[in-house]
Amino acid sequence: MHKDWKTYKLEDVSDRVTVGFVGSMAQEYIDSGVPMLRSQNIKPFSLDFNNIKYISYEFHKKIAKSALKGGDVAIVRTGAPGTACVIPNGLAPLNCSDLVIVSPNLKHVNPYFLCFYFNSIASHYVNSQLVGAVQQHFNVGAAKKMEINLPSLVEQNLIVDILKGIGDKIELNLQMNKTLEEMAMTLYKHWFVDFGPFQDGNFVESELGLIPEGWEVKKLYSLSSSISKGTTPTKSAVDGKDVSIKFIKVKDIDDLGSIDTDTLELIPESIHLSTLKRSILKSNDILFSIAGTIGRVAILPESLSNSNCNQAVAFIRLDDVQNFLGYIYLWLRSSEIQYKILASVVQGVQANVSLTVLRELELLIPQKVTLDKFNRQIAEYIKLIQLNRAENQHLKATRDLILPKLISGAVRVKDIEKTVAEVL
Repeated sequence: MHKDWKTYKLEDVSDRVTVGFVGSMAQEYIDSGVPMLRSQNIKPFSLDFNNIKYISYEFHKKIAKSALKGGDVAIVRTGAPGTACVIPNGLAPLNCSDLVIVSPNLKHVNPYFLCFYFNSIASHYVNSQLVGAVQQHFNVGAAKKMEINLPSLVEQNLIVDILKGIGDKIELNLQMNKTLEEMAMTLYKHWFVDFGPFQDGNFVESELGLIPEGWEVKKLYSLSSSISKGTTPTKSAVDGKDVSIKFIKVKDIDDLGSIDTDTLELIPESIHLSTLKRSILKSNDILFSIAGTIGRVAILPESLSNSNCNQAVAFIRLDDVQNFLGYIYLWLRSSEIQYKILASVVQGVQANVSLTVLRELELLIPQKVTLDKFNRQIAEYIKLIQLNRAENQHLKATRDLILPKLISGAVRVKDIEKTVAEVL
């Protein structure tokens, strides 16, 4: 810690340190209303509104103690304790369940500085304070007593500007990719669902209804050299061994088809090459989540070649990557196929879809001249998406490198401005 920094207890630089509503919620959830944030909605540095739950305004008022406002820092208690994000302005009314809530005193601490602190060097303290035999959690009492080293508010703001600038660039790239995906999907639907460019031609009956003459219907397995899934190695097979192979789970794949390499677990190479050799992944494999959150789709990048996956992730290895990769990726992401797959879900301990369902899916195969033209049109979209994903990985790596150094005072802003300017 730099000599100019001072040490405080978190409760001494906060207007409020409390806990979100703790209790049974099943009967309180409704289809729309006041958003109720839970642990899974809190990601490092950002909110995730996937699978958001809602409560009535009346219940929101009843549990006003756990209401959130812009500038509050929400911190996970259970699951990934210590994970934190700042609540953006303009989202009220908002409430939460089983989260630590901190309302920083703005005269002493920048909310984003506190968020960065929790997501980096506070992890050791958080982990040392976990309680609970069955499911460990971070207690609000421990949060209040946590010591935090703070520079002046001026320097906090400078540090936040650096780190938030990287985060804003990451978010911009994600939004750009969302737009590019939507453009590619719009083109796919126009061509292969609505048959817009082919309306003047002849149509014939098929298993999928009327299709342009000369096109075919095939099953996915006929275009693939392998459709399989991984498995989870036993704890005894992993404990005590060196781990080096990246292991992909559904949680690592987001709704836009990105794979978060920061969250990947590792498994031993010996397990990878023996018990899990069937699911050794190759670049351009298409990943599809078949359990838990069903229907997430991603294309495995070259950087993750020779990784592996668990049983909730299926992989599709195409015979003809050049001609069919982009087409089948968009086909799997299309609402028509997503609905068809979800209609085949088997309910059990965990909802799942069988590999047989995937293998037997019927898809439309256009004539080669049409497919070639489509591939040329989406090529630029895919290229830009891949570039943005690669840039985001570089930005995250840079942030991970400088974050603990800045937050601890090991380096000062002036020492790192050039490095950050180069990546932005």
